[in-house]
This record gives sequence, C-alpha cells and structure tokens, in this order.
Amino acid sequence: MVELQKVVSFCDRRTRRKDIRDFPPAHNGLQIENNGVVTKIGAAVDAGERPFQIAAEKGIDFLIVHHGLYWVPPVPLTGPAYRKTRTAIEKNLAVYGSHLPLDCHPEIGNNALLAKALDLTRLETFLPYEGNNIGLVTNAPASRDELKYRLERLFPGGVVAMEEGSERPQKIAILTGSGSSAVEHLAEIGVDTLITGELKQHFFNIAQEEKLNLFACGHYRTETFGVRALAEETAKYFDLPCEFVATDCPL
Repeated sequence: MVELQKVVSFCDRRTRRKDIRDFPPAHNGLQIENNGVVTKIGAAVDAGERPFQIAAEKGIDFLIVHHGLYWVPPVPLTGPAYRKTRTAIEKNLAVYGSHLPLDCHPEIGNNALLAKALDLTRLETFLPYEGNNIGLVTNAPASRDELKYRLERLFPGGVVAMEEGSERPQKIAILTGSGSSAVEHLAEIGVDTLITGELKQHFFNIAQEEKLNLFACGHYRTETFGVRALAEETAKYFDLPCEFVATDCPL
C-alpha cells in the first residue's frame, strides 16, 4: 500500500496539473479522498455512478478519471449525485480528475497517444487555451483512404467520416473529445483534415462548404488513452495493480 498523498503528488507532477489552465468547472486533481492509503489504481473516462460501482467491485481505491465530478455548478447531493458520492465514500474510493492536462500532454495525452496508435508523427500543436495549445498536428499517411482504414481498425465501434477535403492531405489535426472548437482554426494552420471524437450536426455542412475531411471517432473512445496511460505509469511507479474500468459508452 502507498500513502494517498504520494500518489496524488505523482499524478500532479506527471500531468503538470499546476501548469495547465483548464475550463473553470474542471477542478483537476484529487476530488474525493479515501482513508489515506492506495492499494489498487484504476482508470475511467467518466466520474459516473456506474464506473464508481465497477471500480469498487474491482477493489480499486484510487480512480483516475478524465471527466471529473465538477462540470456543472454545485448541486444538492441527492439522486445520482448522492449515490455516486456515497459509493465512493463507503467503498473507500479516492477520485482524481485530469481533463486538459491529459489531452495536451506530449507523452501521455489523448492526442499524442492517438497519433502514436495511428503511426503518425507529431509536427506541432495548435488551438491555444490559457497559454497552452490543446490540439496536435501530425504528418499524414499516403492517402485519405489509408487514414480512414487505420481509424476503422483502431475504432471498430464506428467512425463517422465526412470526406470533402483533399484525397491526399499533407497534415492531420487531432483533438480528442469534442472537436467543435478546432474546426474554425484548421485553415489558419494549413490543415483540411481533422480527427476528433464528436461533432455537432451542422459540421456536415461546414465540411462541404469549407472542403474539409472530418473524422468523428467517438468522444469516449478517443479519450480512453490518457487516463489508462497515467494509471499504468502510476501503478508501475508504486508497484501497485492497475485496471481500466470500461463502460462501453457508444458516444
């Protein structure tokens, strides 16, 4: 077993938590503490009731999540908010959230690991937010068809492809999760192809009008990389067991 604060400090350093400004509700870092010791580390994309239950059943007492508890103004601890908080406290489950720090990290970030899984090489970053770029630009494979093939192999659950740009893109932009904020910045960085998690309906029209290739691979599926990598590194550092909590989210 390892002291909780030592595990938290390791995660804070590895994600550069204090250096990455996030959206105001994110509250990265320790969100629920446990009895002060950690015996098993877990990772999940969301701080939801079901992931908490699964983590507790698996004996996890330190759960790293990408989408933490605090995305809305404070709410009464009733209904689902009460149930998942009760589960964490009763089952001695500490919860650690890391959002943008685990999107833009150059080694264990969602963008970087997705690029690596697709055998794409980092060229630069883009999309500044509070002093840090949160998007990634990589080289491109030989053709758009080859890129789509790699994506469909990596994400067999389905890839939504809007192929209105070049058949042989020179560079690829990557922004896991929601890609809505990235599309309007593609032209200024000389990119017409974006890999992301999800897009709203009107981006179908934008793809046609702006001649873009937009690949939406699932918000959840594109953001499993970072939490899993951080959990595995932390577990290895402290010689603890580790497990990913999958919820099979289709979105």
